[in-house]
Amino acid sequence: MKVNVQTPGFDADIKLVSFIEKKLNKLEQFYDKIIFADVFLKIENNSEPAKKTVEILLSIPKGDLMVKKDCIKFEVGVDECVQSLQRQLKKRKEKQRAHI
Repeated sequence: MKVNVQTPGFDADIKLVSFIEKKLNKLEQFYDKIIFADVFLKIENNSEPAKKTVEILLSIPKGDLMVKKDCIKFEVGVDECVQSLQRQLKKRKEKQRAHI
């Protein structure tokens, strides 16, 4: 699976990008037809402390999955997004099995 990480307004360090790729690659255990993942990391400086937003768009056949989480650290947001995507992928796989 190809993972695109976009960070408008700042540069993400290599540790964060590799953490994101490692977490997203685990999703292939639940659904093996994932095409790519777009990850958007944003920082809102107008709040105290700075609020961070993680958005993940997962492209799969017959539709995409989108998850958005607000958090204090990007790592926590990525974990929450991946857990949400796992649940959605499991549901999708169960629905496909029911229609066969």
